[in-house]
Amino acid sequence: MTTDPAPAPERETLTYELFGTAVRDLAQQVVDDGFEPDIVLAIARGGLGLAMGLGYALDVKNLSAVNVEFYTGVNERLDVPMMLPPTPAAIDLTGMKVLIADDVADTGKTLEVVRDFFADHVAEARTAVIYEKPWTVIHAEYVWRRTEGWIDFPWSSTPPLVDRRGGLAH
Repeated sequence: MTTDPAPAPERETLTYELFGTAVRDLAQQVVDDGFEPDIVLAIARGGLGLAMGLGYALDVKNLSAVNVEFYTGVNERLDVPMMLPPTPAAIDLTGMKVLIADDVADTGKTLEVVRDFFADHVAEARTAVIYEKPWTVIHAEYVWRRTEGWIDFPWSSTPPLVDRRGGLAH
């Protein structure tokens, strides 16, 4: 007697072309919602491309980034996300409407750390993500797709050309 093998885990593949579609769709959600951000704040590294695209689509020239370390490898993460310096001075954002951009809300803890860091200083903060997992602790206001699957992003689907920890990658 044979049994069927377990189904392969669901995978999402984001191509650069689909990334362009995601940016425009997310920007349209923001416009349709009537939200007019004063600044788009990227969570680096994954949110940098999205923030740039949203900035152009929403005609927001004021872009900034915050670097948060959480994932240290595939399915390997720190216990708590850590904001790394330099961080934008919260006082610089006083009274502003901020759109926080990231590639994925997986646990949601990264978005939570960034949103909470700025919450007392900004007029309003909303979040935009390309993908959202159902178990996230933060549900973004603007989401392109929801998935439980592993996501292959175009910028991280192939290994780096250089391994900073060990020299040239092969």
